[in-house]
Amino acid sequence: QVRLEESGGELVQAGGSLTLSCAVSGRTISRYGMGWFRQAPGKEREFVAAIIWSGRNAYYRDSVKGRFTISRDNAKNTISLQMNSLKPDDTGVYYCAAHGRPWLIPSGRQYEYESWGQGTQVTVSS
Repeated sequence: QVRLEESGGELVQAGGSLTLSCAVSGRTISRYGMGWFRQAPGKEREFVAAIIWSGRNAYYRDSVKGRFTISRDNAKNTISLQMNSLKPDDTGVYYCAAHGRPWLIPSGRQYEYESWGQGTQVTVSS
């Protein structure tokens, strides 16, 4: 069984920074794309960022480009999301997800992801 455990979510003031981490067990992630999604209160879950198996290329939703950075450490079987210049609109539960098939380029389409973490709460105060 693949298990993903997010951590690092906190209450932070607007303009601040926060780093989320996701530890994966049950699968070596080096062959899989990985992604971060989030769900704000009263809204549907949305794509935030994705990174290919090697970490060479990453993709972001427009609203976080230039502020968020997704990275991975395949040796540690983890991925991270560095969030800078946080805004209240960034508030939500952030989920780590693993792509369902190896070697494929991940996208923001949720159905492509096979395994999900339980989420970590990020609250950005104004």
